[in-house]
Amino acid sequence: MQKLLLTIVFSAICTLSFSQQNAYYQQSAKYKMDIDIDAQNFTYQGNQTLTYTNNSPDELKVVYFHLYWNAFKPNSMMDQRVQSQGKNGDSRLQTNGISRLASIPKNEEGAQNIHWIRQNGKDLKFEIQETIMKVELDTPIKPNSSTTFTMEWDANIPMQIRRAGRNNREGIDMTMTQWYPKIAEYDYDGWATFDYIGREFHAPFSDFQVNIKIDKDYVIGAGGILENPSEVKGYEPNANIKTDSNNKATWKWTAKNILDFAFAADRDYTVETFTILDGPKVFYVYQKSEKTKLWEESKPYVTKFFQLMNATYGKYAYPSYSFIQGGDGGMEYGMCTMMLGEGRSLEGLVGLMVHEGGHSWNQQMMAYNESMRPWMDEGFTSYYDDLIMHQLFPPKEAVANPFVNTINSYVNFTKTGKEEPAVWLGDHHDDGRAYSVASYVKGELFLVQLGYIVGEQNLSLIMKEFFNQWKMKHPTDRDFMHVAQKISGMDLKWFQHYWINTTKTIDYAIKDVKYDKTSTTITLENKGSIPMPIDFSVLTKDKKVVNYQIPMNMTHIWKSKDIYGDFKTLDYWKWTQKEYSFTIPYNKSQISALGIDFSQRLADVNPADNFIEVK
Repeated sequence: MQKLLLTIVFSAICTLSFSQQNAYYQQSAKYKMDIDIDAQNFTYQGNQTLTYTNNSPDELKVVYFHLYWNAFKPNSMMDQRVQSQGKNGDSRLQTNGISRLASIPKNEEGAQNIHWIRQNGKDLKFEIQETIMKVELDTPIKPNSSTTFTMEWDANIPMQIRRAGRNNREGIDMTMTQWYPKIAEYDYDGWATFDYIGREFHAPFSDFQVNIKIDKDYVIGAGGILENPSEVKGYEPNANIKTDSNNKATWKWTAKNILDFAFAADRDYTVETFTILDGPKVFYVYQKSEKTKLWEESKPYVTKFFQLMNATYGKYAYPSYSFIQGGDGGMEYGMCTMMLGEGRSLEGLVGLMVHEGGHSWNQQMMAYNESMRPWMDEGFTSYYDDLIMHQLFPPKEAVANPFVNTINSYVNFTKTGKEEPAVWLGDHHDDGRAYSVASYVKGELFLVQLGYIVGEQNLSLIMKEFFNQWKMKHPTDRDFMHVAQKISGMDLKWFQHYWINTTKTIDYAIKDVKYDKTSTTITLENKGSIPMPIDFSVLTKDKKVVNYQIPMNMTHIWKSKDIYGDFKTLDYWKWTQKEYSFTIPYNKSQISALGIDFSQRLADVNPADNFIEVK
């Protein structure tokens, strides 16, 4: 009896320990910063107090900070990567295959020079490793406890090569993104200490209180709440600008529970605002001119964008959002987007706003580790991008499926032989185009193919439930699959493995059709390497569409409905079996056409053999 009791107690302790080690947690930080900018010389002085809370079950003896601007100089890791990739790399970092970083003048290099860092008042040892700063703690941070770091540094604002920097090509003076020593994220996978090579970012949710001193003639746009609009330029018509002895104004910004604090500064900014019903207050901060006249026309489209995202995915969590002219293309940050402003067309400008604004859901509120899983962030954002742009700018020719162009882009790229798996780390793709297809295109088609498998109604439920469960957290693909399988009832692990971890492709074909007096027998063939359930349709002479579902045994449960029409379910197709035959009660005289996937959602790399027109 005693032995049995000991066994039960030991088992309970092990179970409790396991559950504690695997329970979800997330770290948090609170920044208080005072920044003094020398606008003439493009430098600034910084002081920071950071309260960091360790909600993990682990004792932390070291912490890590990101110093992103250290990448913007000759012979940095980013420069070396661009040089080694040549014309296969990121085109924005090169000119004719030659790295733009290699020729940055010394006075325009990026630099974040740490003077000192202290923990609870005690000096700490630190080591700068390119864009990562390793800090040895005086006192380990125990689980469920907090500590305070103070830090002083100065920085040189780099030439704008990628996202951040001075004097962008549209004439914006300063784009201040990833500009401060930023504590790295710590989670079940350990510290997220990826070197900055030019791709994406990851951080804990944090609160910010940032005071920025700058020449009184500057206007600042930022992701946050401006606490003293009446004391600075641009936000109130009768502002009484307060200055110090150096003729500088102090901008006081706050933000809660965001991943980063970004801002841009220019003397020629105009600030415009409008409020969306049941949505955020939107700020446009840009140089108003003939070249940016489309910003005014974009406002009703941006309003509709926020309303559609709130309805289809989940409600935007923050009180405001700023679109700021300041980047090299577009990039999302906490409560704001930095973007080029001189749009060539209204649809192009709105498309940029929709994509970058869409990252507020799939990056800012659903804070994936982009360095590890860029396909979730970029892909899921691109999915809603196409879905919403299809509604904002309906195509001239009626097309039911808004993802047709994305599928065609993917199919064409598979023929180049350059495809790389989406599971690869963001900065470790060998080819810039391969990275884009893996992250943006295959990430988007992950959801399109999932909708094809489980039904569009189920996909909509999956996305809403995923957002409700994981907003303001750091979900992984495993968390997404848990929700997808629970709602659909299907086993979907095989699909994620094939689509994300491999470059295998879908290729089905109609191999044979035999007509009888009262029926037709069709033989399909799986010529590809990814098995899929199949939707098959018949168009009758009297213009009726009859749909059939051929399930695949690996899902174990079949979809029960789909928005593309009712269907009859046939026997399942074993994934090990290359051919499948079935008979339909229509003869040749009754059929106009038949084929695989009339909805054109299936990412089949050779769709030409999927359809037959019956004459």
